[in-house]
Amino acid sequence: MAHDPSLQPTCYGLRSVHTLIAIMNRICFRFIPFVLAFAFTFTFPGLAHASLPQSSSVPGGIAIVPLGSALTGDNKPQAWFGDQPVLITFDHNQWYAVVGLSLDMTPGPHELRVNVGGETKALGFLVKPKNYLQQHLTLKDKSKVQLSAADEARADREITIIHSLEHHWRAAQDTDLAFIIPAKGRLAGRFGLRRFFNGEPRSPHAGLDVAIAAGTPVKASARGRVLAVDDYFFNGKTIFVDHGNGLITMYCHLERIDVQTGEAVSKGQLLGLSGQTGRATGPHLHWSVVLNGVMVDPELFISAKHLHQGSISND
Repeated sequence: MAHDPSLQPTCYGLRSVHTLIAIMNRICFRFIPFVLAFAFTFTFPGLAHASLPQSSSVPGGIAIVPLGSALTGDNKPQAWFGDQPVLITFDHNQWYAVVGLSLDMTPGPHELRVNVGGETKALGFLVKPKNYLQQHLTLKDKSKVQLSAADEARADREITIIHSLEHHWRAAQDTDLAFIIPAKGRLAGRFGLRRFFNGEPRSPHAGLDVAIAAGTPVKASARGRVLAVDDYFFNGKTIFVDHGNGLITMYCHLERIDVQTGEAVSKGQLLGLSGQTGRATGPHLHWSVVLNGVMVDPELFISAKHLHQGSISND
């Protein structure tokens, strides 16, 4: 009987089908992470391009504490440092707690209280010691150093108000951590300097001083909402901008204020003009950054390209 090729099993056809299936499986598995990332971005709009500040786990710095994969659940984690809520963001599909560390924090082990996927637990991190430089300043107006009873009472009231503003918390879907520089100029006073006014020790410098002429435009570091404006004994004319989730910027010694409390501001928007109001040895901008209730080093929010040779640039 003649051999009928049509009766032979189609081994080559089956092999081709199996090969095609294997190729499709490999393609699908390769693209699953991208699909999940896209789905996560859609679920949490506005978080896709979060930018972490520099990590510096020292007094006055920032601890970046990983909390797990951003693809493991639908709920955003929560964290507290003591009683203060902590800013949560993500980068490269990982959740992170961005923790501000006070200048007077004791170096050593510390803990966050975190809630991930409905489970609350303690998460430890280490704070390393850091020694800051000293700065000696001379003020011709001795009334700013040796305060009268009335000025001391005023300063105490204002410190209480400022402390309350620093602990303000406004929940926001996301927070822009990619700061721009409020003004371009020479760095005249770095964060953490142990200051002496007319030979007398005072609180460490809790901000970054930019030496600029009076009347220089001062801009918002990131989008936010004006939390408060006022004229303080030490800080002079001052603006607080709330960026959400415990991140606040403060602009001091201004000559003019161009915004109002409650006003929404965009990144780079004009806030006012620099000056020499309050306790200041000359015209400059004092810029502070508050994170979960404490002052932290503003330079940690600035990209390296904007810091060079002791100057600061917003180009």
